[in-house]
Amino acid sequence: MVNNNLMGLTELSNIASNIALQHAAAKAAERQMSTTYRNPKKRGLPLRVGTRGSPLALVQTRDFLTLLTRFCPLLREIGAFQEFQIRTTGDIVQDRSLAEIGGKGLFAKEIHETLLAGQIDFAVHSLKDLETKLPPGLVLACTLKRHDARDALIVGPDYRKIDTDYPFNVLPPHARIGTSSIRRQAQLLHIRPDLQFGLLRGNVQTRLDKIASREFDATFLAVAGMERLGIQDRIDVALDPSIIVPAAGQGIVGVTVRESDTELRELLSAIEDYEAKSVATAERALLDELDGSCRTPIGGYARLLPIVAGGKAELHLTGLVARGDGTFLLKRSISGAPEDAERLGRELGRSLRVDSPSDIFES
Repeated sequence: MVNNNLMGLTELSNIASNIALQHAAAKAAERQMSTTYRNPKKRGLPLRVGTRGSPLALVQTRDFLTLLTRFCPLLREIGAFQEFQIRTTGDIVQDRSLAEIGGKGLFAKEIHETLLAGQIDFAVHSLKDLETKLPPGLVLACTLKRHDARDALIVGPDYRKIDTDYPFNVLPPHARIGTSSIRRQAQLLHIRPDLQFGLLRGNVQTRLDKIASREFDATFLAVAGMERLGIQDRIDVALDPSIIVPAAGQGIVGVTVRESDTELRELLSAIEDYEAKSVATAERALLDELDGSCRTPIGGYARLLPIVAGGKAELHLTGLVARGDGTFLLKRSISGAPEDAERLGRELGRSLRVDSPSDIFES
């Protein structure tokens, strides 16, 4: 696999050659500086960038800042940014599943509290860990180019020959799978109800070590995270979304800011990736419409289809809901224009919800 740690050189070149975008970013940066110095209530430079302290979160944040400063060299020259690490509840509590302690939003709770308090100026997140309804006063200002959205299957040292068409056949009867994801668990149990599951949380290396030591027979990790960390060689098989539907937002980095910070929002909008914004909008609308509890297995994966000669761009969205034990699973798809991304997500979400047992959406 190719390591896609940073946006490709061609894409960087395209951005760098867009004088209009450079001008907009430079003006936004200048206004941010001048407004900051005129108004003592506003924080001065450098702007503080909030992030979790995990190795993957730090890589994502530093890649984002590298992109931003390459796009607008003025920001690098003035030392405009300072990294600010924040430990979240999701990082601190490792002995219970996220469903037990409040859901994925716990990876952003303390970060957003710090942002609202004015102690940081914006924050970088894995979009799949960001709640669909942000706290009042905050907005999702930017989504970056999506990396590989697939889930990776990681198996123990005793299992190496994997048929990519039937990847789970490598697992022996009653194999023990380590994961904290109810979405992954439900989909795998639907295929292999004999498998056993145990809680496995922690950073990427911690989970890999548990597999290497044979504490579990296998686990799942996001391909994008492993690529960003440069350890894609540890992936045994990348699972096609038709086999395991990814989490909404998986592989996308999102940046949140205060709604009132118009200059910073303008700067960030200039580097937003169009495709990432379209697919993220569809996936997050699907998730919001389903409005399941943190114990509800939900998957969402959107992509822009290749444009056929003479045709128009088309967005294809797949959504999934399931019961945690895998005894019920419903998967459907919808297609339409990218500009209708939110409508498509909500329409698919309503369709899935109406044809699913009501109890799977209860806490």
